Amino acid sequence: MADHVDLVLDQWRAQRPDLDVSPMAVIGRLSRLARLVDGRLQTTFAAHGLDRASFDVLATLRRSPPPHRLTPTELMRASMVTSGAVTQRLDRLEARGLVTREPSRADGRGVVVGLTPDGLRLVEQTLPDHLATERRVLDALSAREREELAATLRKLLEALGDLRP
Repeated sequence: MADHVDLVLDQWRAQRPDLDVSPMAVIGRLSRLARLVDGRLQTTFAAHGLDRASFDVLATLRRSPPPHRLTPTELMRASMVTSGAVTQRLDRLEARGLVTREPSRADGRGVVVGLTPDGLRLVEQTLPDHLATERRVLDALSAREREELAATLRKLLEALGDLRP
């Protein structure tokens, strides 16, 4: 059985036999997988009135210890996006009544972001469906293959500098 990447590799081998195109076998498949998986996840999030970015903020707050509050800087680090992107996400979520921004008790100049009861309910409802979608995406792999793939991807991420904060 062959996939689209095999076609691309065959074409490059025919046109440029002098080049080793084997890296495309991995990178091309990672890129295609990212798009396909993202589409499936977006469908799940949309069923709950969310997008990936909004779910990311809500989930980041939810997985933090109670009372599920973080500073915008902590959210930025946890989601690895720019401060401007975090601000846009927070503006949208606050307008929907899913998060609050309050002055920090520790530092009156700072802000703390927290889940509202509606935000907590929404992330709690969405998370099981999100995990079910991820399971369906990985159904073609055995448990051992999933563990091996996760370990291999971690190794590559670490080599590229994506280390635990």
